[in-house]
Amino acid sequence: MRRNGKTWVTGNSQFDVAILTWIYGIKPAFIFDTLSMARALYGIDVGNSAKKLAERFNLPPKGFATQSSDGLYELTAEVEKELADYCKHDVFLCEKFLDNMLPQFPKKELKLIDATIRMFTEPQLALDKDLLQTAISDDESLRASLLGKLNVKEEELASNDKFAAVLSAIGIDPPTKISPTTGKEAYAFAKNDALFQQILNGDNEEAVLLCEARMKVKSTQERTRAQRFLDIAGRADGLLPVPVNYAHTRTLRWGAAKGSNINMQNLKRGGKLRKSIVAPPGYKCVAGDLSQIEPRVLAHLADFTELLEIFKSGEDAYALFGRIMFGMPTLNKIDNSELRQSSKSAMLGAGYRLGWASFASQLLVGFLGAPPVRYDRVFMKQLGISGQTVVEFMTGYPHEGRRGAAAGAERLERMMEIPHTCTDKELLVHCVCAKEIIDRYRRASEPIVSFWGFLDKMIATVIAVPDAAPVTHKCLTFMPGKIKLPNGLFMTYDKIKVETDDIGRPQYSYWNGKTYKALHSGILAENVTSGTARCVIGDGMLRVQPRYRCAVPIHDEAVYVIPDAEVDEALVWIKDQLTAPVSYLPGIPLDATIGAAQRYGESKA
Repeated sequence: MRRNGKTWVTGNSQFDVAILTWIYGIKPAFIFDTLSMARALYGIDVGNSAKKLAERFNLPPKGFATQSSDGLYELTAEVEKELADYCKHDVFLCEKFLDNMLPQFPKKELKLIDATIRMFTEPQLALDKDLLQTAISDDESLRASLLGKLNVKEEELASNDKFAAVLSAIGIDPPTKISPTTGKEAYAFAKNDALFQQILNGDNEEAVLLCEARMKVKSTQERTRAQRFLDIAGRADGLLPVPVNYAHTRTLRWGAAKGSNINMQNLKRGGKLRKSIVAPPGYKCVAGDLSQIEPRVLAHLADFTELLEIFKSGEDAYALFGRIMFGMPTLNKIDNSELRQSSKSAMLGAGYRLGWASFASQLLVGFLGAPPVRYDRVFMKQLGISGQTVVEFMTGYPHEGRRGAAAGAERLERMMEIPHTCTDKELLVHCVCAKEIIDRYRRASEPIVSFWGFLDKMIATVIAVPDAAPVTHKCLTFMPGKIKLPNGLFMTYDKIKVETDDIGRPQYSYWNGKTYKALHSGILAENVTSGTARCVIGDGMLRVQPRYRCAVPIHDEAVYVIPDAEVDEALVWIKDQLTAPVSYLPGIPLDATIGAAQRYGESKA
């Protein structure tokens, strides 16, 4: 394969450059992708197709010539000329798109776009066909075994009404919920429904098996993806083109290309699909993952020096923060595992203004991928919660004064909206514990609470005000309708709308291309933290890139394919590059876990 000395500019480079590379054997010297650039500059909500960009830049419209040839096997001279003119106009538009965007686009981010396209057009990872075939066969066998053991037919599990009847027949009340789409009562049979999860994790073995069989029948994702991997493994080179989009999300993170059926961002940990991704012979997969990067970034943005010192110590951050949060100087992972887990949950989720009701609800399903948890009286005692505190949860806390009774009634109403299969008394204990953890997190994290206040002010006085002057906070610049990140690109919030709630407080929302979504300090805290963390991992990848090209970025992880002889040195060097000092986050203590193995799924402990 020859490398062409030319720079290539296209609007859908994964497709176009794949043809150039795979069919014609030409690797461009550098790849510009105008679609990727537009997503990063103008946001993901406005549409960045060639048609939309032509309108944005006041250029002649793209046209519809391809419709003339739709379904034709032989082109007339007239249609062929129409297509040729259409093609020439496409080339003209693509050049003009680049001319308009290039002056405002950060050069280093262009390198990441080029690298992202090459993850697909010049793949580095291989696939284990035997393991993939085993994964497909095992899945089919498990489904058949479950159906046979339970003496049910596949259609009885696939149909909501029939599955409800099957559950009723064994004495289980089919769980229901109010559908957010229709506003009517519907069965709660989705994997992330709390009531379904509680049956799945309950003591009725037959019901558990039925729910597992239901998920096997309804979920085709793993089978579809395994088959897709197996089909790809039949390519001439046996390598896996990785279809990821640059600036796929509002926070500019990478995401799976639409329609790819092989989303690398959500492969199950420990699953056969992860293990089926391998380095070619003579190479190893090296995966470097920035440790707790979002809590570290949030602490830096909020000037939470106490938490930054905990991270800097290199010790168990969740246990050390738990000592502050619970007032226990000796709290540790071995003796206080539940309290440490609560500290971890709070550190990873409560920093984005998570409320007690949402926390309680997510715990019952499984918080951030952890197993489902329901706090009980034993745990309540560990937290030091008295019976009086439970009463005050229902009737009002002393600091709430005259509105205490109404506030207590509101809490009980919110509590009863949480889907549950436990008794109401058990749910009360669970919610009181969840509120105590959220309250303790906020008391222990005053700088983060203050940061929320600052972000609410930025929404009200800058982001939602069309002619407001920009305000800079550390590495972020708040502007009308957008926030500039340290890499020079933007997170956008279009068509901001301001309404008032029933007591006159302003409520902000933005248009996401389909509907209006709430905008408040919790959303913004998560966005600025995630977006800044994305800059950190992107800069780390750029430091590694001259020596090793990233095979795939997965959240805060970068995966590389390294020759066997270089692995030991590369492990140290890549970690140093990923955790190098960050100029726009001065003093932030970074850390990374890194490992190597033939299989990607075994490259990290």
